[in-house]
Amino acid sequence: MPNQNTDAVFQLIKTLTRSEKRHFRLYNSHHGAKEELKFLQLFDVLENQEKYNEQEILNKIPVIKKVQLANIKANLYKHLLSSLRQYHANQNVDIQLHEQLDQARVLYNKGLYGQSLKLYEKIKIAARNAELPHIALAAIHYEKLIESQYITRSIEGKAEALSLESMHLATHLSKVHELSNLSLRLYGHYIKMGHAKNQEDFDFIRNFFETNLPSLDIKEASFFEKLYYYQIHVWYYYITQDFKACYRFAQKWVDLFEGNSDQIYQQPMLYIKGLHNLLASLYNLLYYSKFKSVLQKLEAFAADSTRRSTPNIEMLLFLHIYTNKINIFFLEGTFTEGVKIIPEILAGLKQYQPQLDPHRLLVFYFKIASLYFGSGNFQKCIEYLNKIIDYSHLNLRSDLQGFARILSLIAHYEAGDDEALDYQIKSVYRFLGKMNDQQPMQVEIFRFLRSLNSMAPNQLKDAFVALKNKLIAIAANPFERRPFLYLDIISWLESKIEHVPVQEIMQRKFKAMK
Repeated sequence: MPNQNTDAVFQLIKTLTRSEKRHFRLYNSHHGAKEELKFLQLFDVLENQEKYNEQEILNKIPVIKKVQLANIKANLYKHLLSSLRQYHANQNVDIQLHEQLDQARVLYNKGLYGQSLKLYEKIKIAARNAELPHIALAAIHYEKLIESQYITRSIEGKAEALSLESMHLATHLSKVHELSNLSLRLYGHYIKMGHAKNQEDFDFIRNFFETNLPSLDIKEASFFEKLYYYQIHVWYYYITQDFKACYRFAQKWVDLFEGNSDQIYQQPMLYIKGLHNLLASLYNLLYYSKFKSVLQKLEAFAADSTRRSTPNIEMLLFLHIYTNKINIFFLEGTFTEGVKIIPEILAGLKQYQPQLDPHRLLVFYFKIASLYFGSGNFQKCIEYLNKIIDYSHLNLRSDLQGFARILSLIAHYEAGDDEALDYQIKSVYRFLGKMNDQQPMQVEIFRFLRSLNSMAPNQLKDAFVALKNKLIAIAANPFERRPFLYLDIISWLESKIEHVPVQEIMQRKFKAMK
């Protein structure tokens, strides 16, 4: 039986806002025949279902037979999309221009070439102003078609002008695709492998970057050429852990939008993503004051009543605002305060579950676990780490999987659960061996925890000090710094040495940093 996760019609209906539902009913109010009303009846039933239930549909709408249901659902899906297209047209220039392309084509088919050309010219200008070269090229295609069939006597040299214009647009569009392809491939590499962990990783990604980076005259580049060029550099420097360079290009990304304010409202998701990447860079640089001001800018954008609102935009705002709110607690060391917002986060994760991919969900679980760990609630920490550890697709963020297991080991030790700790040690040993991803920081912590059972109580402090000194030496290696941003293990060791809560150590460091 189809369920909430697999039935496309049900899933689409569950994303509709109240105003979108009202528009759908008004949009289809002209339907009157019984056959035409069936899809409206189906809409009403699906809207009220918590989970997709085919038998309930058939019971509530007896006029729909089981063999008819698939066709009626397909009809409902078509009407929903048509309604949504009309509803959102005013907020999407590309939807409006595609509709005008259709209208111009109708005029062309009617043989009204003069009217068609005027409309194509209007579309072309609007598309270029909106940085939509693919739509401008479509308009030029039909302009050329008409000019080759119909003697317009409009402008001398029109054919040559159209040819040059189309080649210019095609060149820019090709460059946009080259840049966006490389950006996507770099992002894919990060999702799979995380950051460069050694010289071999660094050499690979640097060679990949330098080999595939297209040349670009930034002064002549279009908005999207600049955007993807900056985006590529953000990903490259983030993967290679050059956070200062990453910050510079993330700032260029945000500045590009703020210098082209229309694009903020036409491409809000890319603007939001730029602000988030800027925040990620600032967090990695521990630049607290700037971090807070950029987060306030993101929250102000979320509160702007004039901006576009779609489920996808609202999901991204939730995702990036709460990710960075958690990061504020990490910077300040105020974990107990941070735990208070976990119910809000869990409510948002439930609300936006259809739009969230597994990677983002796992990152949230790790951050929630870290908040619980810092506040001293080790059982809740373990609960959320298990959600990561139990995730079956190990090719997704193997580094996150590894750090979840290491933090789980430490949490089991803190919880005093010796029996579970023995099992966890064996489990982590198998995992790290299977992944061939034994980073020095992980190995040292693993060895330390494995040796605890053989230590006398009076030996523990010296052991903590020895481990801290080893980890400080490891952190001096540029490739080994990133793990310490996942786990501030140095602060934990200092808390054990001084016999104070870990958040007290981190709050002290935060005050010294300001």
